[in-house]
Amino acid sequence: MENYRLGTKTSWVTIFINTALCVFKIVAGIIGQSTAMLADGVHTLSDILATFVVILGLKISAKNEDEKHPYGHEKFEAECAKIVSTILLITGFLIGYEGIKSLISGDIKTPGFIALIAAAVSIIVKEGMYWYTIIVAKKIRSLSMEADAWHHRSDAFSSIGTLLGIFGARHGFKFMDPVAGIIVSFFIIKVGIDFYKKSTAQLIDESTDKETIEKIKSVAMSTPGVKEINMLKTRLFGNKIYVDIEICVDENMTVKQGHEIAEAVHLNVETDIDHIKHCMVHLEPYKG
Repeated sequence: MENYRLGTKTSWVTIFINTALCVFKIVAGIIGQSTAMLADGVHTLSDILATFVVILGLKISAKNEDEKHPYGHEKFEAECAKIVSTILLITGFLIGYEGIKSLISGDIKTPGFIALIAAAVSIIVKEGMYWYTIIVAKKIRSLSMEADAWHHRSDAFSSIGTLLGIFGARHGFKFMDPVAGIIVSFFIIKVGIDFYKKSTAQLIDESTDKETIEKIKSVAMSTPGVKEINMLKTRLFGNKIYVDIEICVDENMTVKQGHEIAEAVHLNVETDIDHIKHCMVHLEPYKG
């Protein structure tokens, strides 16, 4: 619940900043007659929509288990991350399309100075929002927030391209304004694809990273009474991890003694390693 509150607070702060920045950029694009700046403003508008999706994902994934969802709701956040990545992809394609259309039509105007100022302001603000969001995302292990952070950074990249395009267009190279939008669209599309893959991995029970697997093995083997690990399986469940482990104990032990060792492994793994949702331990006799 604490993670939900922290993530929600961060998201609402970025929504407020993005709304003000979006209005400024679109107005600057209209007054300054810059295709690239207008596209940049639309990109920021997509940021606002994406952050609302993140808030929804955090709220639902924070719910406890219930009768219909006995394993919890963590996977819903991965679904929201997929929605955010889709918004990124659509935004990237639309920005690229507008740039190509301007080049083909040849209807390119010289951008005004206000568009240049708006691009510079956007770079600073959006990079700050990226760091603010990514720090919180890493802290609470939220994939949808991490995707949203990169959405902010893609906007900063977009503004860098916009700045260069406007600068070039104002110095006689008008084609640089739409070209900047096209180049930036490729960066946005790539980020969208990367996070779509990450969110899919959390929805298809992909195993956790090797470092975490090795740590689980180490914790299990350091538990008194564990002779060997026969099998270890992990699966991602949203931002949580499920563990199935098969350990070997002395075959001459009583059922009670074996159960106590299994319970110790269960507690040690869930306590010592962050974000383990549940550790299931199976017993096998150790024959030496």
